[in-house]
Amino acid sequence: MHPAPPRPTPPLRPRRRTTAWVAGLLLAAPAVLTACRLLDTDAVTPVPQLLSFLPWFAAPAALGLLLAAVARRRVLAALAVVVLAATVWTVLPYGPDHTTARGPVVARLRVLASNVEFSGATGSLITAVRRERPQLVFVSECDRACGHALTRAFAAELPHYASVEEDGSAGSVILSAYPLRDWHMIPATMGMPGATAEIGGRTVRLQLAHPMPPLPGQVHLWKRELGRVRDATAPDGPQIVAGDFNASQDHAAFRAVLDGGGLHDAARLSGASRTPSWPMDGPLPPFVQIDHVLVTDDFTVRGTRFLDLAGTDHRALLADLDLHAGR
Repeated sequence: MHPAPPRPTPPLRPRRRTTAWVAGLLLAAPAVLTACRLLDTDAVTPVPQLLSFLPWFAAPAALGLLLAAVARRRVLAALAVVVLAATVWTVLPYGPDHTTARGPVVARLRVLASNVEFSGATGSLITAVRRERPQLVFVSECDRACGHALTRAFAAELPHYASVEEDGSAGSVILSAYPLRDWHMIPATMGMPGATAEIGGRTVRLQLAHPMPPLPGQVHLWKRELGRVRDATAPDGPQIVAGDFNASQDHAAFRAVLDGGGLHDAARLSGASRTPSWPMDGPLPPFVQIDHVLVTDDFTVRGTRFLDLAGTDHRALLADLDLHAGR
């Protein structure tokens, strides 16, 4: 008997072709998302949803570049370099790293923003407010019972409030150590109350933001409500806009809010940009910052911290601000 002849080695060309196809597939999503980011558009489903993961798409882009090199496809490798570089560029914080605040500091503020998820974190929030002692508290998804619990608990420390008293996620409240006037509300599915306060001799506009999330089938509603936040916060003196924006810096609709109101993200100014704040209760670790405190150029930011509260899928955001005289 004679030994069987060895099987011929498969040609390399089909292997490289397969590798090149896999590389192309890995690059497709990062290429589309970074293109939308560069073109300043949120497009349509599934782009708005996937933009929340945009920095994480650097991983498949890098793997696509490696496979393109293995496949010896020069054009594909060059494209992969461009896609990877663009994806990494999107990780950079959006906007300047400082404000142009002028004049002496007239007030020091601590601001807390929290989505209590259908009021489930009301007790945890009360504990956090007692510990951190903020002068302004912006609370989303706070129903009637939640609002009453907060106003009772802080009747002495934060006796002033502006609220939308509704059930479920539609309720919201702003608690304040300063008297509030000029109550108003941005028309939206969920409550977005606002008011004006005299702080340090300056008139400061306060606005809670909580637009609908960009779920499939309601992206148009998300864009419209973020557009209303943008329109309501046009430049007009000192402003603090805080809450659950259901959007990150990778969403064009959120960047429009920043640019349209001359606003700065406090986390960005404190070096904490892209600190994830959601989701806190899912199978994945939190991967995107959608909770923000935004301020005008009248403020500087001393620091920010993200707080874990039991009973909610959001981290609360604490921001220490200095309000300047502006002259």
